[in-house]
Amino acid sequence: MRTIAFVSQKGGSGKSTVASSLAVAARETNEKVAVVDMDPQGSLMNWLKLRNSADIEVVASNGSRLPAVLARLKADDCTLAIIDTPGAEGPASSAAIMAADLSIVPSRPSVFDLWASAKTCDAIKAAGGDFVFLLNQCPAARQTARVRDGVESLEELGGLLSPLVLARQDYQEAARQGLGVTELDPRSDAAEEMRDLWISIRRRLAKARPRTLARSAA
Repeated sequence: MRTIAFVSQKGGSGKSTVASSLAVAARETNEKVAVVDMDPQGSLMNWLKLRNSADIEVVASNGSRLPAVLARLKADDCTLAIIDTPGAEGPASSAAIMAADLSIVPSRPSVFDLWASAKTCDAIKAAGGDFVFLLNQCPAARQTARVRDGVESLEELGGLLSPLVLARQDYQEAARQGLGVTELDPRSDAAEEMRDLWISIRRRLAKARPRTLARSAA
């Protein structure tokens, strides 16, 4: 089982929204996917209540329970665990970073988000984790100065996933219905974007050194 964590020390970066659509996109490539919701707001647990399918397991956890939760998912033959964390520093985010084969740091193209991303990057480095950035909620006109600055800043900090994720209504509508964007409209730009993002993450995971559950629990 491979484990990824969406981690950010600033709220509003779109972790839960991307995590839900990514989980669906991965499941559609025959991964057995489970989502671990560590955010006290329980956004993904609420998403599950709206979802008319049991194809993706969503389980709530805190920092101390996370190693046991992941061990149980591995025993159940899950191939991919996606961890969603609170938008703040704390035990939950620290535990997710320690457990993840790859931490994904989503950031909007704003100076405040980029500053927060740099701080998150420092925390992941201190834990010896592998990480990559995701530029999220970008304006439709990709080549704005704000987006260019964001791309350059995140690439300097440690690497950036492709593609950029644009601010599209499909993401919000899919979440509202308990779906991923690839289910809401399989032919949409958002669906193509999310499939490409999963391919990019899968390639990055292939290069990442797996984190053992024993190490995660330390």
